[in-house]
Amino acid sequence: MFDQSYYAILGLGDVYAKVMQNSRLSADDGEALFACPDILAVGALAHHTRTRRHGNKTYYVRNRHINYSNVCVNRCRFCAFYREDDNAPGAFILDKQDIIDRALDDQGHPFTEIHVVGGCHPSLSLSWFEDLLRTLKKLRPNAILKAFTVAEIHHFARMESCTESAVLERLKASGLAMLTGGGAEIFNPAVRQRICPEKISGQDYLRIAGEAHRIGIASNCSMLFGHVESHRDRAEHLCALREQQDKSGGFACFIPLPFQARHNQLAEELAQSSADTEAVTSGLDRLRTIAVARLLLDNIPHIKAYWVMLGIKTAQTALTFGADDLDGTIIEEHIGHMAGADSAQALTRADLEAMIKGCGFTPVKRDALFNDLSTQDEGEA
Repeated sequence: MFDQSYYAILGLGDVYAKVMQNSRLSADDGEALFACPDILAVGALAHHTRTRRHGNKTYYVRNRHINYSNVCVNRCRFCAFYREDDNAPGAFILDKQDIIDRALDDQGHPFTEIHVVGGCHPSLSLSWFEDLLRTLKKLRPNAILKAFTVAEIHHFARMESCTESAVLERLKASGLAMLTGGGAEIFNPAVRQRICPEKISGQDYLRIAGEAHRIGIASNCSMLFGHVESHRDRAEHLCALREQQDKSGGFACFIPLPFQARHNQLAEELAQSSADTEAVTSGLDRLRTIAVARLLLDNIPHIKAYWVMLGIKTAQTALTFGADDLDGTIIEEHIGHMAGADSAQALTRADLEAMIKGCGFTPVKRDALFNDLSTQDEGEA
């Protein structure tokens, strides 16, 4: 760790003192951390905070991602995954048996988390998903069902002409334990109008997440960064998540999601305007954003280095910049890869543990709710 005098030279003397005292940082502090020219100094503060909370532990999960459809009414401009209707080129929808087959295809080592997410499909009913969850829970009773973004919950409510709370109650009764956390993007209204004008507002995201927490459905939370937002937008987004956590306490993990600048409308617009998207989504910017998130989000236990979006090498490096979780085996992921992510489609338990040990950390196998499953033997799958 650099000493206090060095942070004073960087203009971060007050930030250093707050971190050492375990005091809450402000949005102004976050903006100063983003502006700091020495990324290693920012990373050192985040690593100090990470180790104070988690020691040498780094978490991973044996999970299966299932994207049920890419047909979506929201048409977000940053998204390469969505298709406007079932007949569009590249559109897909899995039938229930396809989803069940994927959930059961575990090579004899049952998944502890089944992650189900997709587009806001205009005709799939809430009852269709209720039946799906009940079936999955019956077939895999020990797996935690983590499904749907807050945007999907809002979409189900509109289709059913009911409240989001009613949707959440019905899904909970069908086996839902956790929301995935996606759909937050950036809360700043002007930025949101540019990148996802048809999606729910940031205020609605926070409200619906809070309603889920109130009835005992946990969630992750997220931020899409590296497009047209400012550092101030990022800092305020993180503080808004922190404020919601103060109120409802249900966020288990924060997931920073770097914008994938390929195959989507926003990337084309930025290219035409000569915006340097490669610079703003660089590895250093990703590491800095993870570090600032760890420092600002003092009440959210875990920070994920999502290897699918970051790439394996950056995800490993992120473990010394505040992150303490690598997500999991994944098996099959479409959303990031259709936008240009060039990471692998799956990792084994042995891969994940080797990644963690190679960085000098201790692997901890978990479930979706971060319960420690290290004493359970799954072999090397």
